[in-house]
Amino acid sequence: MSKQVLKLGIPAGSLQGATIELFAQAGLQVSDLKRGYLPQIDDEQIQPICLRAQEMSRYVADGVLDAGITGYDWIMENESDVVEVAELAYSKATARPATWVLAVPQESSVTRPADLAGGIVATELVNATKKYFERKNIDVKVEFSWGATEVKARLVDAIVELTETGASLRANELRAIDTVVTSTTRFIANKRAWQDQFKRRKIESISILLNAAINARSRVGLKMNVKRANLDSILKILPAEKSPTVSSLADSDYMAVEVIIEKKVERTLVPALKRSGASGIITYPLNKFIH
Repeated sequence: MSKQVLKLGIPAGSLQGATIELFAQAGLQVSDLKRGYLPQIDDEQIQPICLRAQEMSRYVADGVLDAGITGYDWIMENESDVVEVAELAYSKATARPATWVLAVPQESSVTRPADLAGGIVATELVNATKKYFERKNIDVKVEFSWGATEVKARLVDAIVELTETGASLRANELRAIDTVVTSTTRFIANKRAWQDQFKRRKIESISILLNAAINARSRVGLKMNVKRANLDSILKILPAEKSPTVSSLADSDYMAVEVIIEKKVERTLVPALKRSGASGIITYPLNKFIH
């Protein structure tokens, strides 16, 4: 192994699968996950260590890890003094931010946070929840929940629980009355490691690759052949990150056009291109896209 090594925290638990998949798309293969906390990666300058997202920021802040991936919610909860290298728009189920919501049973008479004054709120996100109620000048008792928090909603007055799709709240017949924290995944670094030339460059390289993989998920490549006479009309309907690539073909009457487009416009754009005279149209997935 190289003498210079970056100790990189990989989140264990619910975020692990999505993270490993993202690393693979970025060109970094993480394997031997059955070994527990010390998997392997195909880069001798990286030592991956699996830890729960809840504790990741503390270990990065303390220098046990040089960098790691965790949620903004746990950085807040732990009050960790770290460098936020990048926001990574991915999570365990969707690309949407996750939210910690203040929730009560459907049958509860509570309709607003102030109705909970003097009550008990259960959550895993204790510190952030306390600060939320302090900002609103509402006196409540916030208790730590060791799990199955949705079930406790009918034992205490309310809960603060993480939701990404809302499915768990609906399944437990709960309703959200406010948002406590909105959280996205963050790539963070230890402040001392960030000052180290090798480690900072390595962290920045990983950040570029991960964001490139995320950006590629919402885009596809598009290629087509276009008659020279139709080129101007085709270019007018093409959305492009910059200008499309246009090159001559062996048949001088035709041009090849290539561009990167958003996936969401592909289904309407391709038929429009066909109607405008484009031929040989192909679309293809991307592994990475860097702005």
